[in-house]
Amino acid sequence: MTMLSTTRLPLIRHGSPDDLFAWHDGRPVTVRGYLAAVRDLARRLPDGGFVLNLCGDRLGFVVGLGAALLRRQVSLLPPNDTPATLRQLEESYPGLVCLTDAGADYPGMTRIEALPPGGLDRLSAAALPFDDDLAFPADQVAAIAFTSGSTGRPMPQVKSWGTLVRSVHGAGTALGIAGLGSAGLVGTVPHQHMYGLESVALLALQHGLVLHAGRPLFPADIAACLGAFPDRRILVTTPVHLQALLGDGTALPPLDLILCATAPLAPQLAIDAEAKLGAPLHEIYGCSETGQVAVRRTSATAEWLCIDGIRLRQDEQGSWASGDFLDGETLLADVIELKSDTRFILHGRSADQVNIAGKRSSLAFLNHHLNSVEGVKDGVFFMPNEGESGTTRLAALVVAPGLNAETLLASLRERIDPIFLPRPLRFVDALPRNPTGKLPREALLRMLDIPQRD
Repeated sequence: MTMLSTTRLPLIRHGSPDDLFAWHDGRPVTVRGYLAAVRDLARRLPDGGFVLNLCGDRLGFVVGLGAALLRRQVSLLPPNDTPATLRQLEESYPGLVCLTDAGADYPGMTRIEALPPGGLDRLSAAALPFDDDLAFPADQVAAIAFTSGSTGRPMPQVKSWGTLVRSVHGAGTALGIAGLGSAGLVGTVPHQHMYGLESVALLALQHGLVLHAGRPLFPADIAACLGAFPDRRILVTTPVHLQALLGDGTALPPLDLILCATAPLAPQLAIDAEAKLGAPLHEIYGCSETGQVAVRRTSATAEWLCIDGIRLRQDEQGSWASGDFLDGETLLADVIELKSDTRFILHGRSADQVNIAGKRSSLAFLNHHLNSVEGVKDGVFFMPNEGESGTTRLAALVVAPGLNAETLLASLRERIDPIFLPRPLRFVDALPRNPTGKLPREALLRMLDIPQRD
């Protein structure tokens, strides 16, 4: 259902101007300070249709998001900031302005620092009037998120303000965020990615949470960021980051909620995380095309529950998602077993299904068993390009310093059908994961071409 332009939805839903909104460089930032920074940046932005938000600082990012909305400009959220990606975006969106952190340099681009020169204290000293009614039309285009896809070329996904807000409200209701009050929120994922945009930046804006401006990756840094908050805490992360966190053994402050997404999460990892971190772990299922679709508590059930307003149906093409705040239907790229129009079991991505010599499996199933072998720190199966013979065989890259091919293959023979054993099998120092923990196919193929070391 298309939302009417007369519907306006607020930028922020905290209770009062003096509520804590963010923790930035070891100092608190109030709602009043955040909105003053939004208006300051809106005044500094030149006319134009698009801003390329490259801020790594989360406070700078959400200031940029709010200022662009205020100027009715669209935030471009790239999958990375490589020169090739930035050139493609400049060609597609002429005249774009680049929002950055202080001191960041992108040669040849018009650049504006998102946070005010001189710091937020300068704005407080100016005693700017407080605007507690900053809201935008539901049908206003807020952002264009880009996915790299299988080719690496950015693919645009246009998001209206209403679609983003209603998605985040639905997820927040399903997760019980209201019961956590003004909890502190720490995320390990990039906010230019849809998961980070919705479950870090917008979750804080729309549910009265306190946003940590850092993006920690190492366990000690995650612990330090969480320790900045005196009371309730939420950690938003990925299976890869979570596994590294548990393996490190760093003690964390008490948590109240863990959110996980971007890759399949093994139930045992969820169980271990809840036991060691003392908080319920929920997964979020979604995609760039639809945003958030469903949630589940992985330790308790294999079944996913759609967030409020999302419904599913199936036909011969696959599974379709629709919703009160989505435009039309979207064909999901996953194999789904429907239990009802709002409940389902996920069996992996359609592209992950493999058929070799008449036998079927999924890459998710094979990856689970590969990573369950003792001594394997990280590993992945994938389908390489067909050779001249046209023979279909799987390949695998594996990080396992103490194993050799013979030992690993012997362990795999006990777990999977021999037809799916990897040929070739490459031992590597690390897998080429991107910031959300995913493994782009092009990066896997490049690594497969590197000669195996003795």
